[in-house]
Amino acid sequence: MTRMLIMGPPGSGKGTQATRIADKLGIVAISTGDIFRHNVKNLTPLGQEAKRYIDNGDFVPDEVTNRMVADRIAQPDAERGFLLDGYPRTAGQVEALDAMLTESGHRLSAVVELEVPDAELVERLLKRAEIEGRADDTREVIEHRLKLYHQETEAVVASYVDRGIVARVDGTGQIDDVTERLLQAVYSVRTATGTLPVLPGSED
Repeated sequence: MTRMLIMGPPGSGKGTQATRIADKLGIVAISTGDIFRHNVKNLTPLGQEAKRYIDNGDFVPDEVTNRMVADRIAQPDAERGFLLDGYPRTAGQVEALDAMLTESGHRLSAVVELEVPDAELVERLLKRAEIEGRADDTREVIEHRLKLYHQETEAVVASYVDRGIVARVDGTGQIDDVTERLLQAVYSVRTATGTLPVLPGSED
C-alpha cells in the first residue's frame, strides 16, 4: 500500500490535505505533532523524555523523534499504508525513516510538496492569527518561520528527488481543487515508479 510524505510550509493547508488524501487512499494520516502530544499526554517513556527537552525550550533530538515515529508506524492501523505529515525534517531523520521502512520490507511510494507563494502564506497566517487570537504571530515572526522552513526543507526534498518520487503541487485555490491535484500527483509518481495506487481492500 501507499507509504508517503506530505510537505509544505506553515499555512499551506498541509494538515487539512493530509487528512483528505489519506482518507481517499484508505491509509492513516500521521502527524508528528499528534505523536508528540499523544506521548506527552499519556506519559509514555518517550513522552516523558521529550517533555524534558520541551520544558527547557530545547528541540527534541532526532533520536527521540525517530523512536516515536518508528513506534507509531509499527501500529496495526499503519500496516496497510500511511501518510506522514511533519517528518522527516532533517537528513538524519531521512536516514532513520529509510532504515525503518527497509526493516519492514517497504519503501516510500511518493513525496508531495505543497507550493504556495510566501506572500499568500503570510496573509493566510496573519488572518488565522487574528481569528484565533494569536498575538505573538506577527508578520516578522511568520516570515521568520517561513525562512526556516525553506532552509530546512530544501535538503530533505532534494534527498528524495533523485529517487523520482517527488511531486510539487500548487497549493493555491479551493481546497477540493488542491486535493484533486495532490491525488493526481500521487498517481503520476506511482505510475512512473511502477507502483500504481492500490484501492482500499485490495492487495499491495
